[in-house]
Amino acid sequence: MTIPAQINAIDPNALADLKRLSRDGDSPAALRATAKQFEALFLQMVLKSMRDAVPSEGMLDSDQTRLFQAMQDQQTAMNMAQGRGTGLADVIFRQLGGEALEKPAATHDTAAAGAPPVPPRTAILAVRPPTPANAAAEGGDGAGTMSDVPAELPTPPKAAQALADPAARAVPNGAREFVDRVWPHAGSASRATGIPAHFMVAQAALETGWGRGELRRADGTPSFNLFNIKAGADWKGAVVEVPVTEYANGRAYTENARFRAYGSYAEAFRDYANLLSNSPRYAAVLGQTDAAGFARSLQHAGYATDPMYADKLTRIIGGNTLRTALAG
Repeated sequence: MTIPAQINAIDPNALADLKRLSRDGDSPAALRATAKQFEALFLQMVLKSMRDAVPSEGMLDSDQTRLFQAMQDQQTAMNMAQGRGTGLADVIFRQLGGEALEKPAATHDTAAAGAPPVPPRTAILAVRPPTPANAAAEGGDGAGTMSDVPAELPTPPKAAQALADPAARAVPNGAREFVDRVWPHAGSASRATGIPAHFMVAQAALETGWGRGELRRADGTPSFNLFNIKAGADWKGAVVEVPVTEYANGRAYTENARFRAYGSYAEAFRDYANLLSNSPRYAAVLGQTDAAGFARSLQHAGYATDPMYADKLTRIIGGNTLRTALAG
């Protein structure tokens, strides 16, 4: 479905396509179109304020001419918001999480921190989460937190039953391949933390843009850092240094930051699980089985500085892209 290049302010059906497209929470096109509508509304308010500041007394001044001018200003504002516009729509698009669906999310500030049997991916459609094992051990060195005990999961429904709508089967290029690469390791981390595996896959997708923006070393080799965990003073392993976007007091700024580099995705998920399990600040995150609760707990603990981080993560967890990729 496409969004009209120009929207007629007086056409009651002009926004029909936008309304239908907005039902897909994973659609960057719907988010961008919505952002343009916000920009058009803002420009309309600016034009109205300008009209109010200009004396309008005269022989041609009447309720009818004012109505016509208001409609003209509304259409003018919509036209101004199309194309590049003023740039406001791009800012709103990013704040609504659109970049997370098109490319990697902004990096963030974090605290320093053979595979066992893996549950079926379609288990995300079940009610009961994996059983945590040694998730909140106190005073340990982190060894043994990756339990080999299989999680108890109900028999999942078939993918065809889970995705009755054929239109929902299409996923962005690379999403299913990304899930295939990381799912076994997410299952291991799930048993260590009590957090559903698909929550962690969604967070890795948010952090790396479904793997397309994974941090790389200076020689171009992958860092396997799926969660963009920074290298603190006590980190003794390899690092990757890149400029990143951070937020302070609602304002974005750029700084150079050092991130941990791993030898494999399995190592990355183990380190992520240890970070959550051994740091008291993430106590509220462990065992979370509610998507919004998981995302909010991470943000409240200071995992990311992006003020929209929790909203972006919640949207990916509940979105068709992840659900379809997992059921594939």
